[in-house]
Amino acid sequence: MLMFLFLVVALAVVVAAVTLAVVGGGESAVLPEAAPERLQDLLPPDRPVGRGDVESLRLPVAPRGYRMSDVDDALTRLGAELAERDARIADLESALAGARAATRVTMDKPVEGSEQ
Repeated sequence: MLMFLFLVVALAVVVAAVTLAVVGGGESAVLPEAAPERLQDLLPPDRPVGRGDVESLRLPVAPRGYRMSDVDDALTRLGAELAERDARIADLESALAGARAATRVTMDKPVEGSEQ
């Protein structure tokens, strides 16, 4: 009997709270339409993207997760930067290999006039 009384009181409290939330607020209780979030901290357009830029990048949340266009833009930019760096690293590695090969060739040649 005590349990039944407790459940009836709890149900009455819940019904009263829901009724007050729906009806009791008047016009001021209606939430204003929220402005959609936009990506504020864009990746820097005037310099290469650094580790700190990627770590501080925060994508705005949309109703079903993240805005696909913001994520696509960020990933496209990061992919382009990585491709540029990979190409630069490949160029530097080939130049280094060429310099090492040229150094080996010049060190293997005997110096003229030093033969006795």
